[in-house]
Amino acid sequence: MHNKRKFDLQLFAALQGQTGTAQITTNAREIDFVTSFSKNLEALTDIMGISRFVKKANGTALNTKTATGTLESGAVAEGDEIPLSQFKVEEKPIDTITLEKYRKGVTAEAIAEHGYDVAVAMTDEEFKTELQDIVLNRFYDFMKTGTLKSTESTFQMGVAMSIGRVKDKFKKIHRTATGVAVWVNTLDLYKYIGATPITIQTAFGMDYVENFMGADVMFISSELEEGQIIATPINNMIGYFVDPGDSEFAQAGLAYTTDPETGLIGFHTEGNYSRALSESYALMGLRLFAEYQDAIAVITVSAGTGGSGE
Repeated sequence: MHNKRKFDLQLFAALQGQTGTAQITTNAREIDFVTSFSKNLEALTDIMGISRFVKKANGTALNTKTATGTLESGAVAEGDEIPLSQFKVEEKPIDTITLEKYRKGVTAEAIAEHGYDVAVAMTDEEFKTELQDIVLNRFYDFMKTGTLKSTESTFQMGVAMSIGRVKDKFKKIHRTATGVAVWVNTLDLYKYIGATPITIQTAFGMDYVENFMGADVMFISSELEEGQIIATPINNMIGYFVDPGDSEFAQAGLAYTTDPETGLIGFHTEGNYSRALSESYALMGLRLFAEYQDAIAVITVSAGTGGSGE
């Protein structure tokens, strides 16, 4: 007679809440995503002179400023009343910062066919690039609304006047420009320099060259039209963000991994068993901005070809 043994399957099951290889891999992937995104953005904002991002509540209106006023003469006779110089700063809402939600899914079939590194890791990188582009495209759209406008005959004169106009504006509102950032069209720049070699660097998807043509930093982009040049003082730029790591989200079961130093983006990944998908979720509310819209120069080169500067 055979003895029938009864096994308690619970004895062989993984302990509840146990951290295994899958959890470690997933957590590392989330940390790598938010850390690399933040470090890439930090590299750009360092160049722009943005020392930190200002935290805003979800749905906050973002305002640009316009400063006006006249400094009265300081030549005052002994005993006479010193005239009062009056200045005012007006704010105008131009945008609203909100948390936005993004999602990506990779099928089990794609992972089986191409392997994890190709199907998941490479699409994570593309996902991150697309999120960067959202931030940059909105920044370019805003910078094009600058109100210091003029038309110049050559590319060289356009760059020079863009720098001159923003420095002059800051002087008039009694602020000192710590430097000037200039944006130019890619084709315009290469038409101007010809075969002259320049050292181009990249940060957060932006190509740039430092200390060139009078600009402290010149950004090179095809987001600008040919013949278009934009400039603003470095200390006119500012960054805003909505914290995606809000504790109330976690209490609601929406726990996103964030960079503890910056909190600029939230990222979470999990398996969707009902559809056999590896899904990724991003939560982001980011804006690169300029405080004074009337300290942004938007110059048009009349020929629209970059010109020779001669």
